[in-house]
Amino acid sequence: MFEMFFSTYISSTIRFLFLLAPFFAVSMFIALTRGLPASEKVSIIRRACIAASVMGVILFFGGPVLFSAIGITLDSFRIGAGTLLFLTAISLVTSGTRNHATGLPEEDRDDIAVVPLAVPVMIGPATIGAILVYGAELKNVPEVAGGLFGLLSGLLILGILLHLSGYLEKALGKTGLNILSKISGLVLSAMAAEIVLTGITGFISSTGLIGA
Repeated sequence: MFEMFFSTYISSTIRFLFLLAPFFAVSMFIALTRGLPASEKVSIIRRACIAASVMGVILFFGGPVLFSAIGITLDSFRIGAGTLLFLTAISLVTSGTRNHATGLPEEDRDDIAVVPLAVPVMIGPATIGAILVYGAELKNVPEVAGGLFGLLSGLLILGILLHLSGYLEKALGKTGLNILSKISGLVLSAMAAEIVLTGITGFISSTGLIGA
């Protein structure tokens, strides 16, 4: 049981960390908070991580309820969520942006912790779909616990990276952060392909076309 929890925890932490596109989030945080005092940046990071964690936990457990309510199968949602994730990966690789909704906001500075930093920078539309899928895939208690702690650990690591954003900018520069964002996009594209192919295989298997 512990081995199942630990293996799920490690794989989920890595998976969710890439889904959060950490280096893109760091770049956006730097741009959004430039010129703010350190104490305010810390407050923004704390509120953003809390908001993202609450939303992530709700999504993690909400998949089966949502699928049942709107009458779709997990495999169908895998195909849709994987496709959206693939488009997000392409945008990261080609332009270094997660989606067109994450440009610099016009809101007051007080609002940026939740919107746009927590949503959609940290948890965007594609990430929402992926969390719903991954949460619904886990069945037994050790896997669910490992996946949940993996999600929270991914957010914790992202929070640490945001705290270190100033050092990362000095060490890597904008070009280095952009390159790392593109590498993250490549990994996301592979994850998206896996989600879509799993959904297609499951859908074909459920309809009996493979046997035919």
